[in-house]
Order: sequence, then C-alpha cells, then structure tokens
Amino acid sequence: QVQLVESGGGLVQAGGSLRLSCAASERTYSRYTMGWFRRAPGKEREIVAAIRWSGGYTYYADSVKGRFTISRDDSNNTVYLQMNSLKPEDTAVYYCAASSRYTIEEPAYAHWGQGTQVTVSS
Repeated sequence: QVQLVESGGGLVQAGGSLRLSCAASERTYSRYTMGWFRRAPGKEREIVAAIRWSGGYTYYADSVKGRFTISRDDSNNTVYLQMNSLKPEDTAVYYCAASSRYTIEEPAYAHWGQGTQVTVSS
C-alpha cells in the first residue's frame, strides 16, 4: 500500500508561486504514474497534471499549461508540482495520487494523499 503525504500548500497572492511536494512511502513508488488533482469549492475533482513512472511523459490540463510543472525525484520518492503565475481560480484542495497505469482517468488512481489547501487571493 503506497502512502502519500502532500505539503507546500498555503495562501499566496495572484501572480505568485507555490511548490507542492508529495512524498511516497515505498520504493515501488517509482513504478507508478503520479498525478496531481484538485477540487475547487463547489466543483468536482479534476486532474491538473500527471507524470509517467519513467518521467518521460507528462500531461497538463489546459487551464494550467505553461504555468505549472510536474516533476519527480525517484531517489527520494517525491513528486513536485511547481505552480507559477497563480490565479484566484487555482484555489482548491490539491491531491497527490498514484496509478499503476499511465492514465489521466481518476478511477485508475488507487492511492491518494490527504490533500493540501492552496488559496490564491486577488
């Protein structure tokens, strides 16, 4: 069972940056696709970005392309989400998740972190 712990959320002004981190509990983490999802108030959870286990393939939602960057450091079982040029509409709880397949489909992600709040003020 992979356990995931997110950190790095907080309050930032529009135009600012934050970096989220997600630490995985086991070495087999390197075999998983890692995804970042978010749930904004009153909205369904949506995928933000994903990175394949080899790191060679990444996916970004259109709303964050050019502003967010997903990366992973398999030497310390951690995946990151660098968020730049943040907008108030980026306000959400951000979740890290792991899937044994390379996919952006939420049901395929079997392991989830507890979430970290990101609030962007205007």
